[in-house]
Amino acid sequence: MQNSKTLKEYRKELQESLDNEFLRNAMDKFAVAYRASRANAFKDIDEKAIIAEVADAKDHAAKNMDTLYAQFKAEAEKRGVKVHLARTAAEANEIIARIARDNNCKKAIKSKSMTAEETHLNHRLEEDNVEVIETDLGEWIIQMRHEGPSHMVMPAIHLSRYQVADLFSEVTKQKQEVDIQRLVKVARRELRTHFATADMGISGANFAVAETGTIGLVTNEGNARLVTTLPRVHVALAGLDKLVPTLHDALRSLKVLPRNATGQAITSYVTWIGGANECEACVDGRKEMHIVFLDNGRRALAEDPLFSQVLRCVRCGACANVCPVYRLVGGHKMGHIYIGAIGLILTYFFHGRDKARNLVQNCINCESCKHICAGGIDLPRLIKEIRARLNEEEGMPVETTLMGKMLKNRKLFHTLLRFAKWAQKPVTGGTPYIRHLPQIFAKDHGFKALPAIADKPFRDEWETVRPRIAKPKLRIALFSGCVQDFVYPEQMKAAVKVIASQNVDIDFPMDQSCCGLPVQMMGEREATIEVARQNVMAFDAARYDYIVTLCASCASHLKETYPKLLTGHPEMTTRVRQFSNKIIDFSSFVHDVLGMKSDAFKGGSNEKVAYHSSCHLCRGLGVVEQPRNLIAASGATYCKAEEEDVCCGFGGTFSAKFPELSAELLRKKLDNVEATGAGRLVADCPGCIMQLRGGMEKRGGKVKVGHVAELLAENLK
Repeated sequence: MQNSKTLKEYRKELQESLDNEFLRNAMDKFAVAYRASRANAFKDIDEKAIIAEVADAKDHAAKNMDTLYAQFKAEAEKRGVKVHLARTAAEANEIIARIARDNNCKKAIKSKSMTAEETHLNHRLEEDNVEVIETDLGEWIIQMRHEGPSHMVMPAIHLSRYQVADLFSEVTKQKQEVDIQRLVKVARRELRTHFATADMGISGANFAVAETGTIGLVTNEGNARLVTTLPRVHVALAGLDKLVPTLHDALRSLKVLPRNATGQAITSYVTWIGGANECEACVDGRKEMHIVFLDNGRRALAEDPLFSQVLRCVRCGACANVCPVYRLVGGHKMGHIYIGAIGLILTYFFHGRDKARNLVQNCINCESCKHICAGGIDLPRLIKEIRARLNEEEGMPVETTLMGKMLKNRKLFHTLLRFAKWAQKPVTGGTPYIRHLPQIFAKDHGFKALPAIADKPFRDEWETVRPRIAKPKLRIALFSGCVQDFVYPEQMKAAVKVIASQNVDIDFPMDQSCCGLPVQMMGEREATIEVARQNVMAFDAARYDYIVTLCASCASHLKETYPKLLTGHPEMTTRVRQFSNKIIDFSSFVHDVLGMKSDAFKGGSNEKVAYHSSCHLCRGLGVVEQPRNLIAASGATYCKAEEEDVCCGFGGTFSAKFPELSAELLRKKLDNVEATGAGRLVADCPGCIMQLRGGMEKRGGKVKVGHVAELLAENLK
C-alpha cells in the first residue's frame, strides 16, 4: 500500500524496490512467461472481437446498474438470499459486521476479494473481535506478513519460497523445508482447521447474474468452494459493476478473464451459487446467505461520459502484467489497493486524490495496458485525464504552468530553442552532447548523455533541401515535431531524400510546432488543447494526400488524440478530422503507400541492424512489420533483439520525473540490443533515439543509433 506524501518520498520507495534483486528477477521471469502463455491461450480466438463484445456488454450493464440490481435482488430473495446495497465502503463493512454480530460469528474465513480489500473489511471485523482468516494461499501469506496484495490475481508474487518457508516456520513453530509442494501442504494442513470451525464465510463475486440471482466465482485453488459451503453463514461482497443481465454475458467475460489473467483457457474452478444451500448446522437446515453490493462511487462513475469505461474492468490484472514500471517495482509501489494501470485510476475515485497524487505520475504512457485490456479500456487516456483533474483541483505546478505558456506561444518556444543553441556552447565541448552540465541539473540523470541543440533547425534548412518535383504523383506535408526540427534535423533531411526519390512533392508548413504530448503528460489541459488547435490550423490538410511524421509519439497523438481533444470546439470538427485522417508514420508511408522494396536500394550492405519498436508505433498505431521489412529491403541484415516492443524508458517527462526507473528500462533495452551483435540500432521515434543514443554513448557502446529514415537514405540507389 503506497502512502507517500511527496514525489520525493515516493521515489525513495521506488528505489527500495529497484534494490530488491529477487523482486526484479521474479518480475522479469513472470513478464516474459506471461506474454507467451497469454498468446497461446488466445491463439484460437478472435481476441479483438471478444474484447469488443465484453466492452459493449459491460457498458450496457453500467448504464442499467440500478435496474439490474433490482432484478438481481428480486430473483435472489426468491431463493432465500438476503440482498443489501451499501453506498460507501464503511457502510458495507457495517452491514457485514452486523450480520456477524446477529449470528454470533466469532471466526470468518475469506476467499480472495479485492472488493473486501477496497473496504478494509478485515480491520472492521477484527474491531469486533471476529477472527478473520484468508484462505487463498497468497492472501493468507500476505495476511500473516501484515501486507497488502502486490497483484490482483497473484497477491504474493513479490515473495520468494525462502521467505515463505521462514514465515511458515515461524507460524508452525517447526522448521519448514524450502520446497514449494511441501509448503503448499503445510498451508492446507493449517487452513483445514479454520475451514471446519469457521462460523462465517466471506467471498467476492466475479459475476452477479441478474436474470437468475446467481453469483459466479473464478478460482484456481478451490478454497472459495469451501468458504461458501462449510460455514453456516455466507456473505458475498461485490461491486455494483459485477452485475450482468444474463448468464450468457457472464460466460462471455469468462472466455476472456482467465486467458488475460493467467494465460489459462479456464481456471480450475468456476463456481455458480444460486440461493442459500443446505446446512445442517442451521435451525431450518439452510445456510444463511447475504449478498452485499457496494456502490462507493460506482454509480457516479457510470454517469461519467469518459470514466464510465472503468466499470468494464474484469479484475484480471493484465494491465500490471505487461506494465514495464510494475515489472520494475511491483504492486506495493504501483498501487494503493488496486494494482497497475487500473489501480492508478481507481485509487483516485475510491480512495481519494491524496493517495492517487504520486501514483498517477508513475505511468510511462507506453500503452501496453490499453493494448491488452480485457474490457478495451483506454487506460493511458484516463490516467492523463486524472493528472489534469488533480492539477485543476490542487493548483498547477509552476514548471507545468511555464511549459504550458511556452508551448502555447510557438514563436517564444522556438526563440528559446534558438537561444539554447548559443547558451549550450560552454557545456558541449564541441560534441553533439551536453558534456559538462552542472551537478545540480545532472543529478540522477547520469545514465545517458543529453543531446545538444542542432546548429541549424530543419525549418531553417527547408528551402535549401526542399525538392522541386515537376509532375508529382503525390503531395505530402511533413510534421517534424520539436525534437527532429531542433535536435535531429538530419533525420528529416534523410526522410526528404527517401520520399523525393519516389516523385513525391513535399511541403513543410512553418507554423507547426510541438505536438503537445509533453504538456498533456504533465496534466496541462488548456495548453494541450491550444497547441492541438494551432497545429491543425497550421496545415491546410485539403492540399495534401498525406501528412507524414517521423515521430511515432507525434503520429499517435496527432491521429488518435487530437480529435478527442478538440471535441469541445465544433468549429474545428471538420478540419481536425481531415487533418488526423491524413496523418501517417514514415515507415507506413514508405512501405505501404510508396511500396518501396529492395529494388529501390543499392543492396548488399549486409550491415547488421537491430530494431527498437517504439511504443506509440507498435501499439498506438498498430504498425509492426513495415519497419522490419524496410530494414531488410535496404540490404541490411535484420537482427531480432529480445523484447523489441518493450518500452525503452523515455516516456518524455517520465524520464525526468523517475530517472531511476528510466535508467533501468534503458539498461535492459541496450543489453538486449548488444546481445544481437548488431552494429546499428534504428527506431521510428526521436524520443526513443534520444534515450537509446544517449544511453549507448554513456556506456561507451559501439552500436550506432539512428532513425529508420537514415538507414534507407544511406542505401538509396
